[in-house]
Amino acid sequence: MPRTFKIGAAQSGPIQLADSKKSIVKRLVEMMKQAASEGCDVVVFTELALTTFFPRYFTEDRAEMDKYFETEMPGPITQPLFDTAREKGIGFYLGYGEITPEGLHYNTAILVDKSANIVGKYRKVHLPGHVEFDTKRTHQHLEKRYFSPGDLGFNAWRTMGGIMGMAICNDRRWPETYRVMGLQGVEVIMLGYNTPSVNSQYNSEGPEIRKFHSRLSMQAGAYQNSTYVVGVAKAGNEDGFPLFGDSCIVDPNGHVIAHATTEEDELVVAECDLDLCNFGKETIFDFARHRRIEHYGLITEQTGVIAPD
Repeated sequence: MPRTFKIGAAQSGPIQLADSKKSIVKRLVEMMKQAASEGCDVVVFTELALTTFFPRYFTEDRAEMDKYFETEMPGPITQPLFDTAREKGIGFYLGYGEITPEGLHYNTAILVDKSANIVGKYRKVHLPGHVEFDTKRTHQHLEKRYFSPGDLGFNAWRTMGGIMGMAICNDRRWPETYRVMGLQGVEVIMLGYNTPSVNSQYNSEGPEIRKFHSRLSMQAGAYQNSTYVVGVAKAGNEDGFPLFGDSCIVDPNGHVIAHATTEEDELVVAECDLDLCNFGKETIFDFARHRRIEHYGLITEQTGVIAPD
């Protein structure tokens, strides 16, 4: 008998600087209600779902950006998401900026179960971009200025009838992200992203090639670890800065089984059989039988490239 798990990918349309968090949460709640009405077990929101993509803006005073972060979860503004999840019996993934009690800043996501309990937290590991203002870029990407690298690792949680994992945006481009969770038997990896439509360092790389690379990364990670991957985007024009969207759900064979067709708030739904993960895990990607870790040392011993003599 299949283990049916219905997933809603809740793409967000553009969020402008002037939009209040309260109005944004209202949009998310509406998509959560829609997902619940369509029988979804979980709804996946995007990276930094409560704000515009603020790392595109430079400020000398780091503290000026604290208004985009949350000090508690849930808090007064985000409580409606938890109330609706509990009322409708639906889980959710939510990306947001987090300030810890120690004053550290992270690009964070949480996994919340159908009873509105936080069952998992992830902090983005692979931070892209730069620290100081870069005059050579068409737009700034200051994640390394405003966030610390995640310190929680790539975990998986047994919840809602399956084994769930989380990642955020640039993490999807790194095979290590998927493999560490794959080694925990992950069956669904949820990840939100905000990706500009044009490469700030290579203007001729526009939305089509960027969509291709985004899907390529997620499809490869899904196939090579025999897991579903749910990539959920922020999309559209945020105060003159376009994001390409292209939210999608990928099955354990690497096939895109559902995808967004707009750059607005849009719910994409797929009914998934978690038992479809088993075949790949028991055959070509049976890690216990086939992996040869004695040859993988460079992956953890070295970061940058060292070419042979």
